[in-house]
Amino acid sequence: MRPFPYRLVATDLDGTLLRPDETVSQRTRDALAAAMEAGAVHIVVTGRSVPWTRHILDDLGYEGLAVCGQGAQVYHAGEHRLLTSVTLDRQLAALALAKLEAETGPLAVAASRDGLDGEVLVGPGYLVQEGPLPYVPYENPADLWAAPLNKLYLQHPELDDDSLAAVARQVVGGLVDVVMAGPGVVEILPMGLTKATGLSLAARRLGVQAADTIAFGDMPNDIPMFAWAAHSVAMANAHDELKAVADEVTASNDADGIALVLEELLAR
Repeated sequence: MRPFPYRLVATDLDGTLLRPDETVSQRTRDALAAAMEAGAVHIVVTGRSVPWTRHILDDLGYEGLAVCGQGAQVYHAGEHRLLTSVTLDRQLAALALAKLEAETGPLAVAASRDGLDGEVLVGPGYLVQEGPLPYVPYENPADLWAAPLNKLYLQHPELDDDSLAAVARQVVGGLVDVVMAGPGVVEILPMGLTKATGLSLAARRLGVQAADTIAFGDMPNDIPMFAWAAHSVAMANAHDELKAVADEVTASNDADGIALVLEELLAR
């Protein structure tokens, strides 16, 4: 078999590797397996924290490194342990949230707690997407800050995701980072944290460089990863901001977009 032109295949999960029903097609599984047989390593790079990612990795039989929590966590799936974890300064996050609500009015807020079993707390009015992912409702705002956090999730009753993210960057961009990670998912992160920072840490452990990497994604939170990788591929269903910076656009996540690119590379 010919050597694969990249040593690292980095894939986002939602809207990219996963189909709308949260499964990975057999064709995509086979294409990833063929790329790994040809010398590449597959790394999942997701905004989901480890507790919301683990069941998908287990289903894939995935035993390598995964970058979770928008780069906050590097997780060894085979050993079921965190190698690195970056937390959000809660005092700074509370200040940022207060400043933002002074500008926008009340926000619906959720939060991802740190750790292998970190809970996702969901406050009043926050609309949780349908699916099997567990969460814990809270009523007392003090509960939000009671334990270390990886990030906050924000929703506004009137502003759409792009507008809320833009306002948040303008108002609190000097305190925290703000990303739009999917429908209804605007996040506050530690300053300087991106998928690229987590991916670069994981790649260093594997002895792989950015020049060896092809990356797949669908949302603006994938932009730093695209800038880091040698070659970037946006899905057909991707946000326009990501398509604008991608090296190429493939088919959608429910039309085997990743497999199409990998199969072409394997056939060269």
